[in-house]
Amino acid sequence: MVNQKIYTVAELNQQIKNMLESNPSFYNLFVQGEISNYKAHPSGHHYMTIKDEQAVISAVLFRTDAARLRFKIENGIKVIARGRVSSFTKTGQVQLYLSDMMPDGVGLLNLQFEQLKQKLYNEGLFDEQNKKPLPKYPKNIALITSKSGAAVRDMIRIIKSRWSLADIIIYPSAVQGKNAPDELINALKLANRHGKADVIIIGRGGGSIEDLWAFNDEKLAYEIFKSKIPVISAVGHEPDFTICDFVADLRAATPSNGAELAVPDGNKVMFDINSLETRLKKTQLRKNMLCGSSIQAIQKRLMAYSPKVFISQKHETLDMLEIRLKKAMISEQTQLGLKYDICFEQLFKAMEKRLDKAKREFAQKCASLDALSPLKVLKRGYSVAMDKTGKVISNANELKTDDIIKLRLENGSADCQIKHIDLD
Repeated sequence: MVNQKIYTVAELNQQIKNMLESNPSFYNLFVQGEISNYKAHPSGHHYMTIKDEQAVISAVLFRTDAARLRFKIENGIKVIARGRVSSFTKTGQVQLYLSDMMPDGVGLLNLQFEQLKQKLYNEGLFDEQNKKPLPKYPKNIALITSKSGAAVRDMIRIIKSRWSLADIIIYPSAVQGKNAPDELINALKLANRHGKADVIIIGRGGGSIEDLWAFNDEKLAYEIFKSKIPVISAVGHEPDFTICDFVADLRAATPSNGAELAVPDGNKVMFDINSLETRLKKTQLRKNMLCGSSIQAIQKRLMAYSPKVFISQKHETLDMLEIRLKKAMISEQTQLGLKYDICFEQLFKAMEKRLDKAKREFAQKCASLDALSPLKVLKRGYSVAMDKTGKVISNANELKTDDIIKLRLENGSADCQIKHIDLD
């Protein structure tokens, strides 16, 4: 007991760590279980626990190792994880340090498919409101598929048999393998850049999930969503679903079905046109009959309101008015003549009376003026003194000695010189 070593906590935890890491069977092992308590740290490291029905163990996946994963870590996923057993000396916690993991039970491709589908769904790439309508009668159809496959031949045959008016533009691309996603994306970009197509069919024939995997590419999904031209996804057979099917504006069960959905049935269109033509002719015939009856009725009404009839009636009215006007004018002139004679006679008498009165008043005023005339005063021996300007002198103060003045007498005038002035 005396020689027993006493460890510090740090020393003990380090010893545990050394023992775990010195065991070769703990260095590179596989653990099967379900992920829970998952947390992605801002540093890029991933922390979780892996559990089964009887126990749990902590695990960490560092950023550099996590970057190599081909699926998204989520709670509830069953995985087979590869890593080493060690402990964290600060807490003494035993945990797995993972270097890789893969889905268990469900295949990796299926898991990647479901995770990508959920991601794109959350971003709204599958929303119906974003789907573009297909043209009813397309003139140009673009096919993005393998130029040598059976699918392209089937689509061309069906399009030509159903709607021969359409021109087909083929944008060849690999539809399987590592280069297929990039080639499909480039073909889709090229079709949009050319802008000739009214609708695009992208697809291929059937195959395994690995064969169809190019159509589950995330970048291709975004390119289909951005396409200005409506896109029909025609990949595989009826049971097959790809990400393209969900993003495209319309999903076709097969390439052949895609061709059928892209164009109308020419025979049915011709039948509809003939039916419409027949209906149009019948409708036009009925309308012509109705219009004929209406025209006859209108003609009768027009006859009643004919301009000729209207003008004739107005002429008669005008003649009657002219006769009445002449009679009225003759009557008016007669009355005016009588009134004029009477008025003239009255006016003449009034003028004579007024003139007599004016003569009497004039004689009276002349007599009054004559009585006040200065000439009358001069006849009585008076005279009027005026200065050289002709101004009447009425005051002696206005005179000076030797002034020359003019005296106005009854029968003439005389110039006089002032010799002496007496002031009263």
